[in-house]
Amino acid sequence: MNKNLVITCILGLMAITLGAFATHGLEDVLSLKEMSSLETGIRYQMYHVIVLLIVNTSSSFSIKLKNSVSYVFFSGIILFSGSIYAIYIFNCPVKSIWFVTPIGGLLLMIGWILMIYFFLQKVMIKKNK
Repeated sequence: MNKNLVITCILGLMAITLGAFATHGLEDVLSLKEMSSLETGIRYQMYHVIVLLIVNTSSSFSIKLKNSVSYVFFSGIILFSGSIYAIYIFNCPVKSIWFVTPIGGLLLMIGWILMIYFFLQKVMIKKNK
């Protein structure tokens, strides 16, 4: 069993659950700006879940790349989206975790850089043949 796929599916379920909870449970509690921030965290989580599903089911990617991208994206989702959830759902003071969100965003970018590197390597290998 591919543990990356299991974790990815759990993260997808969480995104859908949090989206429903936000829409139906927090619409009267949060301001429009706060709701927009919460939706950004949910949306970024779901975008990366979709990418992880593609990466981890594709035969084009090596196990090493699947694991690298998965771990970086998992960490990025937890830090980026998780910090937004902590602020808006659990009322965690922004001052105490302000630095976590950009670190998570940086990890998400690193995941994309890993995939760019992989694709460039593939292009260069084909070009040199």
